[in-house]
Amino acid sequence: MAETLKTSEKNSSPSPNPAEALPDRPATENVGKLGAHGRRRLVALTFVVVVAIAAWAAVRESQQRTQRATAGLKGTPPIPVVAAHARTGTIGVYFTGLGTVTPLHTVTVKSRVDGQILKVLYAEGQAVRKGTPLIEIDPRPYQAQLTQYDGQLAKDQAALQNAQVDLQRYQNLIAKNAIAQQIEATQKATVLQDQGAVQTDEGNIASAKLNINYCHITSPIDGRVGLRLVDPGNMIYASAGTALVVITQTDPISVIFTLPEQQLAPVVRRVRAGERLIVHALDADSKSVIAHGQLTTLDNQIDQTTGTLKLRAVFANPQGVLFPNQFVNAQLLIDVKENVTLVPNAAIQRNGSKTFVYLVKPDHTVSVREISVGTSNADESEVTAGVVPGDVLVTRGVDKLQEGSAAQAQIQPSGSSQTESSAGSNSVSKHESNRPGAALQRTTTQPQ
Repeated sequence: MAETLKTSEKNSSPSPNPAEALPDRPATENVGKLGAHGRRRLVALTFVVVVAIAAWAAVRESQQRTQRATAGLKGTPPIPVVAAHARTGTIGVYFTGLGTVTPLHTVTVKSRVDGQILKVLYAEGQAVRKGTPLIEIDPRPYQAQLTQYDGQLAKDQAALQNAQVDLQRYQNLIAKNAIAQQIEATQKATVLQDQGAVQTDEGNIASAKLNINYCHITSPIDGRVGLRLVDPGNMIYASAGTALVVITQTDPISVIFTLPEQQLAPVVRRVRAGERLIVHALDADSKSVIAHGQLTTLDNQIDQTTGTLKLRAVFANPQGVLFPNQFVNAQLLIDVKENVTLVPNAAIQRNGSKTFVYLVKPDHTVSVREISVGTSNADESEVTAGVVPGDVLVTRGVDKLQEGSAAQAQIQPSGSSQTESSAGSNSVSKHESNRPGAALQRTTTQPQ
C-alpha cells in the first residue's frame, strides 16, 4: 500500500515546463561574470590598504627612532674634547724641493814632490784655516840640491865676472888696434854664455826652494779636514796622485735643490726683480728647520728627464748643522699671505669626499662644518671658506663626535694647538700635493 502511495505522489507532481527552464541559463552566466569583476576590485582595494598601512608603519617607526635618538643624545653626558679658536694671522707660501748640502769648495790635497812623510800635523775632523800646516815631507833631498845649485851659481857668477873683465880689456886693445876683432867677438859670446849659465843656476835654485816649500803642505782654504788618508813613514810620489787629505768648506755652505718647471715662473720673476728670496733647510722628515739662507743661483737649463731645475741657496753654518752631502728639504718662500683665517692642522678632518671641521656652538653642541683649505704649514692651515676667526674648533677627541653631540671643550691658547696628529706634519704649500715628504692630514669618516 505504501508503494501505491509513493507512486501516486510521483504521478501527482507537476511535470517541468521546458519553456520556463530555458531562460535560467543566461541569468546564471551573468551572475558569474559580475562576481569575477567584483573579486578583482576587492583584491586591488585590499592591496592599496595594505600598502598604506605599511607606509604609515614605516613613517611611525622612523619618527619613534628619531625621538629615541634625540632622547638618547639629551640623556648622554657631554663628550670631553680639546678645542682651539680660529684666528687671523699670516702664513707663508712655500715651494719645497729635495736638496743636497753641497760645499762651495772641496779640495783634495795631493803631493807635488816625491818623498817620505815625516809628520801628519792635523787631527781628523779638525777645523783649519788657510795656511794651517797639514803634512810634512822629508825636505833633505831638496835642501841638498839647493846647496849644489848655490855652489854652481857661485862658480858661474865668478866665470861671468872674469869674462866681463876680459871683454873690457879686449875692447881697450881693439881701440889701439893691438888685437884682432875676432878675439873681441869671441869674448862677447863667452860673456853671454856665462850669463845664461848664471840664469840657469838661479832657476835651479828657485826650483829647489819651491820643492822645499812643497814638502811643507798647508791648507789652501778654510774648512774642515776629513779622515786621515796617509800615515807617517810612507813614501809618496807626485806621479801617483795619492790623496793626502780632503778639506771641505763648511761655513758658508750651500744647498742645491730642484723645483718642477711649473713653479719656476714666480721664482724667476722675483729673482729678476732683484729680490733676495729666503730659503729654509729642513731635515729629511721636514719636522724641524735646520738653517736659514738665501737663494743665490738658478741653473741655466731644465733637466729634460725630470722636468726640474736646479737652484742653489747659501747658508751660514757656524755650528756645522748642515753636513756636506746631507739630504734636506729646501723650502723657498715665494709669498706671504696676511690677514687670513688660520686653524690648527689637527682640527681639519677628511673623508673620501670632503674636508670638514667640528665646530663647537654656543649651546655646547658640535656641528660638522665643510671647509676649503688653502696654504698649509707644519702647524696651521689657511681656511678660505667655512670658518671665521673666533670659531671654536675641536682638535682632539673627534672620534666619538657626530652632528648635534654635546661636548665639553677645553680651549687651548693660540700657538699651542699642535697635537699628536699634526706634530709630524711637513711644511707644504698648495702647489706641493705630490712632492716627497708632503704633509699628511689624518683622514676620518664623517658620521652619518
